[in-house]
Amino acid sequence: MPTEAQGSLAAASQALDEVHGQPQPDWAAWLDRAELEITTGRCWAELRRPLRAVPVLEAALARFDDSHVRDRALYSSWLAQAHLTAGEVEQAAAVVSRTLALSDGVASMQPWKRLAPVIDDLSSAGYRRLPAVAELMDQVRD
Repeated sequence: MPTEAQGSLAAASQALDEVHGQPQPDWAAWLDRAELEITTGRCWAELRRPLRAVPVLEAALARFDDSHVRDRALYSSWLAQAHLTAGEVEQAAAVVSRTLALSDGVASMQPWKRLAPVIDDLSSAGYRRLPAVAELMDQVRD
């Protein structure tokens, strides 16, 4: 499956690059280079390839505008998931904490739904003794 994902992502990137009078695919209207980077990171996170997912997601999110709070919070959930998959528990907790703070007051439940399994994993996997996780659990309770 990773090979197929890599091939599809490369094809999408190439399609975005081919603008010289070529008809663009329908999805090009909503998928720009930034969204493709997010999608790439999401794919690698879902395929449990955190070493590929984390740098792509961090770079894309660093350039992602904070005015799109819901999207930024939602996309950060894949970064938290990738950190946890990589065993970077403190990083996962820090991303979840920042994302919860960012999405406070957002009408959409999507970020929370995406973060809930990561929070459950952090709370049930024996990580509660770590200060970053303990602080996160306090934040979640509040």
